[in-house]
Formats: sequence, C-alpha cells, structure tokens
Amino acid sequence: MQQATYKGYVIWGHAIEQQEEVLAPERYAASGTITRDRKFVEASGVLGVFDAEEEAQSVGLSWARAWVDSHG
Repeated sequence: MQQATYKGYVIWGHAIEQQEEVLAPERYAASGTITRDRKFVEASGVLGVFDAEEEAQSVGLSWARAWVDSHG
C-alpha cells in the first residue's frame, strides 16, 4: 500500500494479491481509497489486475488523484 497527501486529502493505492492458482505467477488487483481528516471519503472498485505490486499501487493513487481533481 502506498500513501500520499494530495490537495488536503490522504490518498492510498492498494495492491491486492490475487491467488487464482497455486503455481501461477503473482498478480495484483489495483484499488484506491481517499480520506480527509481521518475520515473515509471514497474508494474505487478493482481498477485492473497487474503483474507488479508497485504498478497496481500506482494505478490506485492515480485514480485517487483524478477523483480529487474532479470533486475538489
């Protein structure tokens, strides 16, 4: 999970490990969460599935920034 502060919000990018098959390579579902003053504001659903944990987290943060930009 990656955290950042953006325009007064705290945003989070999540990478949720997918375990579809035991021998399959790890994949990560991306999602984002937005909080303000320690209170939940909004969360995405699954934004996509990625091979790299960092990529999934980055997609979650990008979604959160776009949400703040369109609602701020």
